[in-house]
Amino acid sequence: MTTSGSALQPDSGLAAEGHSGRRFEALVQPIEDYAIFLLDPRGYVVSWNNGAARIKGYEAHEIIGQHFSRFYTDEANGRRWPEHELEQAALHGRFNDEGWRVRKDGSMFWANVVITALREQDGSLAGFAKVTRDLTAERRQVEALRLSEERFRLLVESVSDYAIFMLDPQGRVVSWNSGATNLKGYRPAEIVGQHFSVFYPPEEAAAGAPERELRRAAEMGRCINEGWRVRKDGSMFWANVTLTAIHDMHGRLTGFAKVTRDMTESRRTDELEHSSEQMKQFLAMLAHELRNPLAPVRNAIATMRLMPGASPEIDQARDLIDRQIVHLTRLVDDLLDVGRITSGKIELREAPLDLCEVMRHAVDAARPFTAARRQRVDVHMPDAPIAMTGDHTRLVQVLQNLLHNASKFSPDESRIVIDTQSAARTVQIQVRDEGRGLRPDTFESIFGLFSQDRSMPGPSENGLGIGLMLCRSLIELHGGTISAASDGPGMGSTFTIRLPLSRASAQSAGANPLGDGLISTVEPIASAHDAAAPLRVLVVDDNRDSADSLAMLLELKGHDVRVAYSATQARECVSDFTPDAALIDIAMPEIDGYAALRFLRAHPPLAHTLFAAMTGFGQAADVELTRAAGFEMHLVKPVDAALFDELLARAAVRRAALAPLGPLGPLGPLELPPSS
Repeated sequence: MTTSGSALQPDSGLAAEGHSGRRFEALVQPIEDYAIFLLDPRGYVVSWNNGAARIKGYEAHEIIGQHFSRFYTDEANGRRWPEHELEQAALHGRFNDEGWRVRKDGSMFWANVVITALREQDGSLAGFAKVTRDLTAERRQVEALRLSEERFRLLVESVSDYAIFMLDPQGRVVSWNSGATNLKGYRPAEIVGQHFSVFYPPEEAAAGAPERELRRAAEMGRCINEGWRVRKDGSMFWANVTLTAIHDMHGRLTGFAKVTRDMTESRRTDELEHSSEQMKQFLAMLAHELRNPLAPVRNAIATMRLMPGASPEIDQARDLIDRQIVHLTRLVDDLLDVGRITSGKIELREAPLDLCEVMRHAVDAARPFTAARRQRVDVHMPDAPIAMTGDHTRLVQVLQNLLHNASKFSPDESRIVIDTQSAARTVQIQVRDEGRGLRPDTFESIFGLFSQDRSMPGPSENGLGIGLMLCRSLIELHGGTISAASDGPGMGSTFTIRLPLSRASAQSAGANPLGDGLISTVEPIASAHDAAAPLRVLVVDDNRDSADSLAMLLELKGHDVRVAYSATQARECVSDFTPDAALIDIAMPEIDGYAALRFLRAHPPLAHTLFAAMTGFGQAADVELTRAAGFEMHLVKPVDAALFDELLARAAVRRAALAPLGPLGPLGPLELPPSS
């Protein structure tokens, strides 16, 4: 017999055919890596080589004459797959297949099978030649690779904190995981096929930054950098990006793998940690040194209100001073925003707003200092309203700071320009001045805490150096960015803000637990029904103006007041004076308020005295310290007069509750001790 592709010539003769068959058998029989055997037209085995014995487990005498279907699984035989193979081979001359086959011992292996039809010289079917290879090991490797790739795909897909995606060689997105959706806001159907430059700020994309990163990754194998990236909603985040070139086995570039992390919070934390020690010093100076001088002024105003017979002019002047004290107190609280930002406690009250209205309010708020220098503020805005989401007060604060900054460092009668442009997803606000300008190496550093460029010529009123840091923090909380630029010294400066027009409202941080930071009590304020009863009050404060003005106020209210300008004097006072209430300053020299409290509480006659801390420190940690020390109230300077009334009312209620212990309570009469 011959194969269908190489029939013997009619005159070759039976001898030649027999000789060819023996040569074929001698060639095939020793082969052990392939099972090579012949079948008759009905599929019965008629020859068997060594490879068939090794692979399938049958010796020649055990299998010759048996139907080849015994090598197939029950499932394959149930669907008559062996017969189908022979039919296809007879029809087409050849049939290829892969699938599970069964050995003599019942074990299975993955087989690659080639069945070739053999035909007589007259074209009739003489049988089939079958070649089988055992590919179990190779299939396991392929399956292991497939499972590995599937696990990797599932792993990448399940990562929600990292954006992991693939780019083609030109930079178009070809895959997208759930982390990329979470981080950048695009669903796969929206971004696959788009160029990855859509993630870059417009100016960086226009400058060719995405293409430069692809070239670096292709040349170096990997490119790692950090910078601002843009989400679908237009908000921006600080990204750490790793771009890795992918090559095939021939070294051809097939694309890039890109991993992106949102490092906005980490960047902010690093910046704040860098200045944390300075911040502590700043807060101490701000809270104490600025609040303390306001305390005696507020006490004096409250005293003036109790004095009858003042003229209308004096009343008007008193009210004016009172309003300015309120304004200065609010200014101190605004400056303390820097501290709240560093601790993550700044509060954004986001709502829909019109940016045009924000701009008008900011210009109005800045008018006193621009008008004082006869400076002109030109505002260029679109005619239509610019609707966006944000905190109106905080955005006014940012723009007012920028205008103040531009005015302060610009000459008199100069011009300040505000230019606003909106795009599909973002709005850009630029504040340009004609002032002293910036050195190139300060474009970034000026946004640091307490950062000031004192080497530049110009106005000397440099301030505290916190305004621009506060501006950046508030803008970044809104999902935007702020940057500075200048053509050089004397060429003016340009500050550029970019904000998303619409985004999901950010989770507001917790408000200051003290509210306005004026008072915190360990227990609720008692009823004030005995507020008018005269009390003995001890005031301990090293600031003489603060102590004396408070004593004057309380004496006008009818109370008996002793003043001590130090903890040592307080010890002397209580030797012959038992107060119902004691107001103690914390930051006193030599012996502080905590040590004074310990001594006074250890003095038995003062067992029922109400002790209140009176201090310029008003952060939550300060309240916790005074509470832990044993103070029952925490008053933050400058203290509103009504709060003193509440404190004294509480002391009066306590004394009234103890009245059965003595004619006037356990504290004795309120007469002044006899003079020496």
